Order: sequence, then structure tokens, then C-alpha cells
Amino acid sequence: MGLIKDRHGTYYAQRKVPERLQEALARVLNSEKPKQVFLKKSLGTKVLKEANVAATHVLADFNRTLASAEALLKQRPEVASITDAQIKLMAEHYYASLLAADEEERQEGTGSEPIFQSVAAQLAAAGLEFNTPFKVGDLPEAGLSDREVFKREHALAESLPDARSALSKGDITHVRSDAQELLEEFQLNLDSKSQSYRRLGMAVLTARVKALRDIARRNAGDPVETPPFTVGPVSAPASGGTLREALEGWKKERERPEDGVHEYTRAIDMFIEMHGDLPIAGIKRSHASQFRDALRQVPKTRSGPLLNAGLLELRQWGQEHPQAPKVSAGTVNKQLGAMQAIIGWGFRHGLVPDEVPETDPFKNLRVEGTRSTRDAFDPHGLQAVFDAALFTEHAIPEAGKGATAVWLPLLAVFMGARQNELASLRVSDIREDAETDTSLMWIAREAAAGKRVKSDAGERVVPLHPQIIQLGFLEYVAQRNTEEGENAWLFPAVAPDQRGGRKAWGEMVGPLPAVFYRGHEAPPYQKCHSAARHDVPCEPPCARKGRGMGRMVPDGGFRTRVTPAGSWLHGSLCAADNGGRPSTLVLPFVSTPKASLGNWRRSNP
Repeated sequence: MGLIKDRHGTYYAQRKVPERLQEALARVLNSEKPKQVFLKKSLGTKVLKEANVAATHVLADFNRTLASAEALLKQRPEVASITDAQIKLMAEHYYASLLAADEEERQEGTGSEPIFQSVAAQLAAAGLEFNTPFKVGDLPEAGLSDREVFKREHALAESLPDARSALSKGDITHVRSDAQELLEEFQLNLDSKSQSYRRLGMAVLTARVKALRDIARRNAGDPVETPPFTVGPVSAPASGGTLREALEGWKKERERPEDGVHEYTRAIDMFIEMHGDLPIAGIKRSHASQFRDALRQVPKTRSGPLLNAGLLELRQWGQEHPQAPKVSAGTVNKQLGAMQAIIGWGFRHGLVPDEVPETDPFKNLRVEGTRSTRDAFDPHGLQAVFDAALFTEHAIPEAGKGATAVWLPLLAVFMGARQNELASLRVSDIREDAETDTSLMWIAREAAAGKRVKSDAGERVVPLHPQIIQLGFLEYVAQRNTEEGENAWLFPAVAPDQRGGRKAWGEMVGPLPAVFYRGHEAPPYQKCHSAARHDVPCEPPCARKGRGMGRMVPDGGFRTRVTPAGSWLHGSLCAADNGGRPSTLVLPFVSTPKASLGNWRRSNP
């Protein structure tokens, strides 16, 4: 704290207010200024010694004042954004409060008429002459006097054009004090530099113009109803648990895939940004529809300021740039599905009162997407893939994750497994059946290690395709066994314990032509792991002969299956369950694809 003198020589105590407390302190002092930068008080003396004594008491007052501002911040920490629902509620509250105040004045008067009549009576009693266009005498029994009506209309004739002018320029400083009072009433401490504050200012300014116009209609004798309004945070649960509570409960229920938790959390965060943390029972169809429409405006490619932007900013950008590519229908539906799942979880796990019937506000809101442009591999495309230097020379790009770049595409073609299933393989998952001398691939769930399958039926044992063995896959497995043992991951760079590893590899090889068609003319369609997994045409001898598929096994189990031409053909062998191991043996009877691997370089990468 410092002592300063004014121009008359009187000492003042002055203290700089910390920047983080300046706005809160302005509210504590009911200052008209948005920030209180200094605390200043006269010490009432021109004598330095007396000023120093008085300053100790003033300093204590300053400390108490700053403590009040600090407490205000602790009660309401500053937030960078509020939801559309909160802004809408506050603007509606402001509009209704202006009409309510106007209605009260019309019924009870402005309070100035008794003063006017009292002054007029005193002047008359003193014998002083005065002129007034207004009636002097008794007060009106109800409502406004002619003088009050005139004064109000004169004030409205000034305030309405001023508000309209401010609205036309987007000048929210016109209602800054009103916006601050609203935030106080709704117990919010919003950053005045944030985009949400600007949106709130525009909403309040719009509500002011609308209210003043309606007051002018009342002045003309038109009936205008005052809408009901309430005060309070919109996120307070009306009944039962909130959406955020449901999400946290869902995450704690059991171990869930990291990608799934991220996607669900992202969806819930975006919904809460838009509508607030509503109670499960309070989420309506209108909330769901608005959320879906906002998601459909999100740009497909985001960079610069959009990279970390929230849903509301992304929606606004998308509306301002209608020609820009937007996220796919699949992405939108994934977010809607996440919301649907969490709301359903909340109903099933007691977050909604028993008397509230279960509803699904997201039912039938999925977006219809365009048909995928991904086609099946044809012989020309497949040949272009395996003629690439990646396979013939083992010229592996850095992003290809070493051996992963070679073996995952090959395993997808010949084994038909999903990308995450192949990336989760351990050395011990490739083993030989002692009775049949058949090399097998075991695909099984191992939750503690992050190994997952799509469903219970996804746990299976698959014989290695002869072509995979011929290409040297077993030698690669043996190499990994020698290096790190039988519990090692086959593809450590994309294993479940490598955060983001498989995703990064998938982005690198997602559209296969970007990796494999270097030096070749890429076919005019996109390819991905699933195209290789599902869509390699083949003609097994048994299919050419028109027979069903099947194989007799020692225990007598037998199953046949006829598969349409151009897709994988496989049979399922029902075997006994041994110690909890998968009980279905999938036998892929697939001939070598219509592409030559004659240039394959056998040595392990």
C-alpha cells in the first residue's frame, strides 16, 4: 500500500488490486465500472505522521474488501463459456423482468407523482406562482398520472432508438451492466473477454429492443402479456442424476476401451456445452434435434482457431461456410449413439426416479449418409498393392511401424481378421495343433492387457493360410519369440499398450493407395483394411464344383456352409470347450488371390 497526496496536500491510501480480483471487487463495491483497478481512500490529514497511523486502519479495511472479492471468486470460479440454454434463459428472464417492471409501474405508479403534488402544494401555500401543463390536486386512485405517462413516453423515445442503434452495431456495452446483473442473479462468473460473453451481450441487447418495442405497444393501448420467469442455474438437476453423472457411472462400471471412453466423453462434453448438464429425465427431443443439427455443421477439416474450438464455435463456422465439407454421417451418428447409450445407462441404473417413464429422445435421429465409395479389390488393384516396394523390397515408411506395415495387410487378405485383433496378437497366440500339425491363430479376449473382440462370437481359432506360412510368417513369429519371448506382442508398435499406436498406423494406411500405389496408377476408388479383410474375390475348388463347404473332424462334428461368390468362404468347426478357450474353429478355404506374389521378398523385415 502506498501513500499519495492530492493537489491540496491531503494524504490518501492507495492499493493496486490483483488483476484476477478486479472484476469481482467491482461487484463487491457495486461499482459502475467493470473493473476496480485500485482501492483508494482519504486519510483526512496533511500530516505524514498522522497519515501513517490512519493508514493501518485503512489497510485493514482494504484487506477485508479484498477478502470479500476472493470469497466471491471461490464461490463462483470464472468460466470461459456458458451454454446456449443458459444464454437463452437469461435473455428471456431479462425481457420478462423489463415487462414486469413496466407492468408494476402502470399499476402502482412511478413514485414521483406524490413528490410533484407535494411541491406544487407547497408553492401554492407560499403564494408563489408557477406554470405546469399537468393537473395539480389529488393523486390518481390507480395507475399513472398524465405527467407520469408523458415522462415515461419521453424516456422511451430516447432509450428505444439508442438500443436499436446499439443492436445494429453489435455494441454490447450498451447493456454491459444489465448483463453483469444477470450473471450475478444466475450465480455465474463469466469471462468478459470470452465469446460466450459476447453472445450473452447480443442476446440481452436483442431482448432489450424487443421489450422496449412491446412497452411502446402498451403505451399505444395494445395488450402485451408479461411472461413468467425464474432465476437459477439451468444445470441444476430437476429430478434424478445428470448426464455427467451417468457418464461417470458408465466409465466406472467396468473397464472399457480407451477409444470408446474418449468418444463417449467427447459427445457428452459437446452436448453439455450446448444445453448444460441436464438431468437425464429432463433431456427432451428438442435438445437431441438441436444437438444433431449442430453436429452436422462441424467442418470435416479443422485447423488454426478451429482446432480446439467447441461445438458452438464449430457450428457457427459451418453455418457461415455452407460449402465447406462437413463431418460424415457416420461421425454424427457415432456421437448420437454415444448420447443414446449414456441416457439408456442412466435409466437402467437408477439415475431417474421410478415414476418417470423411460424415454429415448435420440430414437430415429440417425443421419442418412451417402453410400461408401470404398469398393472391393479387383485383381488389378490387388496386384498394384503387392508389386509395391513395401512388399518386394521391404522399403518400409517410417510411419509404417516396421513389420506391421508388411504383415497386417497380408494377414487381412489371407486371414480375414479385424485390425485390432491382429494388432493385439501375442507370440503365444500363434501355435501348432499337435494332432493335426496345423498352425493356428488364437483370437481371444484379454481385458487386463487391452485385448478385445467385437463380441463373444469373435473369440475364435483360425488355421493359418498356407500362403501366409509360405511367405514366412512363422519365421517372423519365431524371431519375435527369440527376441522377447512367447508373451511378447507380435507387432509391438501397434500393440494395445501403445497409446495411439494403432490409430496412427491406421491413419497412415487407412486409404491404402496412399501407401501402396506409389509408382503405380491408383484405381479410382478407396481402399482400407476392411476392403482387404472382406472383399478379396476368390474361387476355391469346392465352390467351382458347386459343393458346400465342410470338413469331417475326429469327434464327428460337421458343419457345411455355402458362401456367395466373391467373398470369403469359411466353415465353422464345433469343438469342445477346453478350459475356457474359444470353442469355434474357423476354417478359411481360400485359394491364392488373383494376384501374383512372385516378387515377394521372403526375408523378415
